[in-house]
Amino acid sequence: MNTRPARPLAGIVATLEDLIAARPDGTAGGFAPGGRVRTHQIGTYRSTHQGRGMEFDEARIYQPGDDIRTIDWRVTARTGKVHTKLFQEERERPVLILADVRTAMQFGTRTCFKSVLTAEAAAVLTWVALAGSDRVGGVVLSPLRVLQHRPQRSRARILAFIRDLAEATADGLDAEGEPVPLAAPEPTLAEGLARLRLTARPGTLAFVISDFHDLDAVAAKELGRLGQTAHVTNIFVHDRLEAELPAAGRYPVSDGTAVAMIDADSRTVRHTHAARFAAQRAAIEDLSRQRGMNFLPLETGTRPGELLHPERLVRARPAGRAAAGERAA
Repeated sequence: MNTRPARPLAGIVATLEDLIAARPDGTAGGFAPGGRVRTHQIGTYRSTHQGRGMEFDEARIYQPGDDIRTIDWRVTARTGKVHTKLFQEERERPVLILADVRTAMQFGTRTCFKSVLTAEAAAVLTWVALAGSDRVGGVVLSPLRVLQHRPQRSRARILAFIRDLAEATADGLDAEGEPVPLAAPEPTLAEGLARLRLTARPGTLAFVISDFHDLDAVAAKELGRLGQTAHVTNIFVHDRLEAELPAAGRYPVSDGTAVAMIDADSRTVRHTHAARFAAQRAAIEDLSRQRGMNFLPLETGTRPGELLHPERLVRARPAGRAAAGERAA
């Protein structure tokens, strides 16, 4: 683990105090009315008190119109009469967060790095879930490691998760906030999604916060598999300079070691740059729509506490959704 600066540079490295201060006001009291989940209004599907994908409640005689996928074959074989399973909605809903603060996220031209914005967004979601008495955990992807926390409601465990978020934003940086050479390859988004999926259970809320720069076929498959179990919201973190170049001029850009010049005077360069970003965003948005997931863009310079307020997240739900049993694998 690299040495932490005594006072990290604001916007480059998050502190525990920063992420505690990101806690929303009292109006954000969980991800469902009244705190505990009874009927969920924010995820991909609205929950019901009895339905598929929740805790088993009882078996009863099959009735016309029941879903044949819920037939209880053991009871049917034992009694000689067709029985179907009923499921009771869980009294709490785990919240899982994947926070990507790897090297590609250590960039930003407005207010803070994407990695710091990601940590703040993850902290906001954690505090909102805790206010609703939900268990919270997740995966933190840093340039050096993968940190995993199982869903917990304990304030001490929640603070440990928040602390790991803050500390991970300093991974791969020296005491002055400059990047250092990495001794091993960074963990991949696919690896983080796979770990998150193994923790998820039916009804889980999952938030994936990343720039999705390495969303390859393997990561897309893992995201789809996660969506079969959890209600997923993909939060696409980006910087305005990634979306469009300034109108004109030549600008130096450095990764702390090498320096490159961006020729914003060239219309072709500006168009190519914008088109590349638009294609990346469209790929994430299209995949989210196809899988029945939420999609939210989050730009540096904005306040995650406002964008990620539960009432605004409700309005981010996709317009068209397949039934739970019809999601693509």
